[in-house]
This record gives sequence, C-alpha cells and structure tokens, in this order.
Amino acid sequence: MGKKRPVHVSVKPRHRDEPPEKLIKRFMKKVKNERIIEKALERRRFVKPSIKRRKEKIRRQKLLEKLKMKQKQLLDEK
Repeated sequence: MGKKRPVHVSVKPRHRDEPPEKLIKRFMKKVKNERIIEKALERRRFVKPSIKRRKEKIRRQKLLEKLKMKQKQLLDEK
C-alpha cells in the first residue's frame, strides 16, 4: 500500500491587492503538482498493481519527453 499522508495545500495572498483569480490559479497549480485529484480518483476503484505500474511508467515517459522538448527549445533559441 502507498503511504497515506495528510495533504495541506494553502495559499496566502502575496500582497494586499492580489486578485483572487491569481490565488485560485496558484492553488490549482499546487493541487495539480501534489496529484491530489488523481489520487482520489484512483482510490474509487481497485486497480491491479500491474496496471498501476504501467500507467506510472507511461506518465513518467510523457513527462521526460516534455522536459526533453523544453530543453531542446531552449537550446535552439540560443
């Protein structure tokens, strides 16, 4: 079983006049990075461990491809 740790995501305004839309955007970004929604959806139904591993492997490959593309674009700009 995976580790169950409480997730506390909080966002405070950086300055007095910061619009609430920016706060919401920062909050959603933190939630996405923590994968809170994905984990909650995963727990709805039982998923075989082999399928979990396969999906995680595919997710990592996509992330690596995305990072490689970004790096390539940065090198091309120079």
